[in-house]
Amino acid sequence: MTAGPHLLVFLLLLPFLGSLLSVLSLRTASRRLPAGMAGAVILLSLLLTASLYPQVSGGKVIRFDLPWLPQLGLDFTLRLDGFAWIFAMLITSIGLLVVLYARYYMSQEDPVPRFFSFLLAFMGAMLGIVISGNVILLSVFWELTSIFSFLLISYWHNNPAARDGARMALTITGIGGFCLLIGLILLGNIVGSYDLDKILASGDAIRSHSLYLPALIFILLGALTKSAQFPFHFWLPNAMAAPTPVSAFLHSATMVKAGVFLLVRFWPVLSGTYEWFWLVGAAGITTLLLGAYFAMFQRDLKGLLAYSTISHLGLITTLLSLGSPLATVAAIFHMLNHATFKASLFMAAGIIDHETGTRDMRKLSGLFRFMPFTATLAIVASAAMAGVPLLNGFLSKEMFFAEAVETHADSILDRILPYVATLAGAFSVAYSLRFIHTAFFGPPPTDLPIAHPHEPPRWMRFPVEFLVVLCLVVGIIPAFSIGPFLHSAVVSVLGADTPEYSLSIWHGINLPLIMSAIALVGGVAIYMILKDYLSRCEDGPPVLRRLKGQRIFERVIVEVSWRWARVAERRLGTRKLQPQLRWLVLAGLAAGVLPLYLRGFEHRPFAYGGMDPVFAALWLIGASLAIGTAYMAKYHRLAALIMLGGVGLIVCVTFIWLSAPDLAITQLLVEIVTTVLILLGLRWLPKRSEDISESMTIRARFRRFRDFALAVICGVAMSAIAYSVMTMPVPDAIANYFLEHAYTLGGGKNVVNVILVDFRGFDTLGEIAVLGVVSLTVYALLRRFRPAADSMEMPEQQRVQNRFDEERPERSAGDTVRDYLLVPSVIMQWLFPVIITFAIYLFMRGHDLPGGGFSAGLTLSIAFLLQYLAGGTRWAEDRIRILPLRWMGAGLMTAVLTGIGAWFMGYPFLTSHSRYLDIPLVGKVPAATALLFDLGVFSLVVGSTVLILVALAHQSLRINRLRAIEAAKSEER
Repeated sequence: MTAGPHLLVFLLLLPFLGSLLSVLSLRTASRRLPAGMAGAVILLSLLLTASLYPQVSGGKVIRFDLPWLPQLGLDFTLRLDGFAWIFAMLITSIGLLVVLYARYYMSQEDPVPRFFSFLLAFMGAMLGIVISGNVILLSVFWELTSIFSFLLISYWHNNPAARDGARMALTITGIGGFCLLIGLILLGNIVGSYDLDKILASGDAIRSHSLYLPALIFILLGALTKSAQFPFHFWLPNAMAAPTPVSAFLHSATMVKAGVFLLVRFWPVLSGTYEWFWLVGAAGITTLLLGAYFAMFQRDLKGLLAYSTISHLGLITTLLSLGSPLATVAAIFHMLNHATFKASLFMAAGIIDHETGTRDMRKLSGLFRFMPFTATLAIVASAAMAGVPLLNGFLSKEMFFAEAVETHADSILDRILPYVATLAGAFSVAYSLRFIHTAFFGPPPTDLPIAHPHEPPRWMRFPVEFLVVLCLVVGIIPAFSIGPFLHSAVVSVLGADTPEYSLSIWHGINLPLIMSAIALVGGVAIYMILKDYLSRCEDGPPVLRRLKGQRIFERVIVEVSWRWARVAERRLGTRKLQPQLRWLVLAGLAAGVLPLYLRGFEHRPFAYGGMDPVFAALWLIGASLAIGTAYMAKYHRLAALIMLGGVGLIVCVTFIWLSAPDLAITQLLVEIVTTVLILLGLRWLPKRSEDISESMTIRARFRRFRDFALAVICGVAMSAIAYSVMTMPVPDAIANYFLEHAYTLGGGKNVVNVILVDFRGFDTLGEIAVLGVVSLTVYALLRRFRPAADSMEMPEQQRVQNRFDEERPERSAGDTVRDYLLVPSVIMQWLFPVIITFAIYLFMRGHDLPGGGFSAGLTLSIAFLLQYLAGGTRWAEDRIRILPLRWMGAGLMTAVLTGIGAWFMGYPFLTSHSRYLDIPLVGKVPAATALLFDLGVFSLVVGSTVLILVALAHQSLRINRLRAIEAAKSEER
């Protein structure tokens, strides 16, 4: 077996590891260390990718398969073919050049390690998209690119334009990513697998399926939003507030190419239909023309390049819509060419900005005499963008013109395509000329923020030089330079349908050459005609200047997030909890009734088999406490909480009665923790209303009857469902499998715990992740919480006690409380090591006897709770360094790493292994890897519970500070 598959894993992980290393160097003030570290990581990635070429040339594929959830078709599969290889080379090579460029571009005052950390993480996500062999895995990396691009665009977060551009990019591409996930799930449902190879081999089945059109629409929404195609194009120009290295990497060579990469990847299975031609073609042609038209009238250099990028992406999308193998070859070729000349142009624009202090073309002029080398490089790159002969852009644009004049689908789009292509080509010549002429020719500039521009440092200019040389080499000898690599990419996409094509720079005088000549001459003419107008016009094109995508986006966001939200709040929301609970209970009732209505309900005669009178009395007490809780909640919250705790204890005893000790232990511990936490929170609720009206209106009576009826219906329905489940014949369910194999496969005799940490470990992982998110949310809400004014004053009992203390000279305020709690606090402090020992005992026995990580975590949390209650917040935190966030992070990391560890043994994620360890002086001791997973559960439960405790406890400290401030203000008056 070759090392190629394992190198794919290393290639994917390497950028993320580099990102973590960059985070560790956040405190350094130097740009050299983080830039050198990032450059070394990307250079190694580049060399690894290059070394894999012999294994993917000629249509070969490298695969790495690691089972994750095989039953659901969710495997960690990496796949590298010729097309993915050439894209990986594009990502790593331009990434390396961008890192070198950023080393000199970024300011010493910028947090450079953070920049390189985000950049490396983004590169890892892009590589993940390219080499994913499972479409669900692809969608995960797809969303990661949106997240990391948001962080990169908003890198200068003090700039409002950067924040707005990042938010817009994340919103548009994030929604597109969600649509893509839906489309990929539909695609997997059609094929019966999420494996990319199986999907690519099922083209006929996909195109003939009834779900083809919905899948196509959702996948196109994901691709078109990512590649900034009409009508989603407006996010890209607003993302130009990012640093220029970000624009050169994300917005010319990588992120915006992800959408067209996806279209090429699925071209064999989705193209060739009327729906594909119209949906993709209409978006591509519109984007091609509008992007080029808008580019001519931009005042910002990067704005011009952004719209030109949109136009060229529209050109690629248009080629892919035609359904022709030759058009697909041209699309792949132009993706590569565009990345080289556009990345060099973005870097050149950054150099101009770096040396002059502005990108405003109204202020730029005559820079050729100050920076002749940079100007020459930018001129060559602009000529490649315009499609000038002997440059790489000319070759792929010629191929585009050749496909534009062919008939693919007899429609209006097909007939207008040659004219649109020629007009867009002329526009590209015009905006390329404007870029060159405005910045580098004319009189010397007079109003620059930096008065004396000059050439940049030698190595800052090197990336531009390297890319421009590539434009020339590919343009002059394409067959020898890019030909073999392009052929590998094309064969991996088209397979047996790969057409004959030529990369010659001369095909004789033909219609595409004539179209190129018309575009070149027409573009020069357009610029000469508009030159004076462009020097004084407003930003944006005539006629469409007022049509701003950003304004439309902001209005939609305001409409949805403000006006619609306010309407929903007025109609559904209330400051009272009761109406919200009513909607929640109604939703639960509907969720329970709907399946019974659709599938029918089996009526069984009621059979009373007798009941133990003690158990009946127990439940009678529980029912009475539940009714009392509901009644007293309005009048006495503490009494209601006590009775609610009583209900929990009755449930706990019920579990013991029905031989469910694990559930009983968990119920008891949860009851203790929640009762104490709710008790701490009661202090900050608004005071209850003392005056309850004696007279009842008809409306109030109806509301109470409605709520009472709803409660009775839901309670009776749940009772009926529970009775039906308990009295129905026991089926041959999965429970028997768990009982039979808990010890042999899971290494434990406690079936409940083995299910939680082994058989259903993935469910438990999701549940503890949710628990962590909930605790963080509660903490964040309590940090921002400010109690009502009537809750801020000291409680009446405490005021009486303090008054008693202050009236006696030998006492001080708070002594009475301390006297009352002296003995209980000593007992609670003594219990601390006892409870810790008990928690360890529960944890260690959990795999064979009732207990486990969750119960042990709650037990240890109770130990911390008692210390806060015994000595107060300051006393406890002065003596115990808890750090709940670290407990949570360590717990989640331990659980995940335990699952990943199974991969290294060739087993699916979270597969457990058990054996007996022979320990000296102790003997054979059972051990299972699930114990490590349970340790993660234990740690996260402790961290989550204590985090909520800390948030509630610190509320008292904040109130004391507020009282002190108010007292100081009163004394000043």
